[in-house]
Amino acid sequence: MQIVAEPIQRLIDALTRLPGIGPKSASRLAFYLLRAPAEQVQELSAAIGELQTSIVFCSRCQNLTIADPCSICNDPSRDIHILCVVEEPLDVVAIERTGAYRGLYHVLHGVINPVEGIGPEDLRIDSLLARQEAEPISEVLVATNPNMEGEATAMYLARLLRTSGVRVTRLARGLPVGGDLEYADEVTLSRALEGRRDI
Repeated sequence: MQIVAEPIQRLIDALTRLPGIGPKSASRLAFYLLRAPAEQVQELSAAIGELQTSIVFCSRCQNLTIADPCSICNDPSRDIHILCVVEEPLDVVAIERTGAYRGLYHVLHGVINPVEGIGPEDLRIDSLLARQEAEPISEVLVATNPNMEGEATAMYLARLLRTSGVRVTRLARGLPVGGDLEYADEVTLSRALEGRRDI
């Protein structure tokens, strides 16, 4: 016997596939949307649909954007000599919120994780190396998460980049080990940026 109507159950199932949304949260969201004004539901639906049609990768930094190159890469006030390498686009958002960093970014879209079958060839490392050769970069700040996969990725990048003579730095401790940048508060991230060190 089916407890909820099939369209509601399909929505609940779809929502549970999102990160951080369990069955209870998905059910609450589904029933909220069922009672919400039609305009609000249509606005949400349009916003989700627009993600697939209007978002592209910046050809320079690999961040998500609506224009290529992105607004950060196009900003003439940015320091073109320092490049911050992050795992995901959310990490760019977290660092930008601090206001403490004015250089450029490069988004890897993941980390080296042999358990999940993710190797260096699955990340945007080739485009990072191409940028490092073509642009006047004097420092690469590796801002991967302070967990096992983030540390392994940082060490791999440091080995690759050091051969070119560029300074390779890492965010200072202050970020909790095993944590994610997107959940760090602005003060912790600001201090970590100021206290970065050579790898």
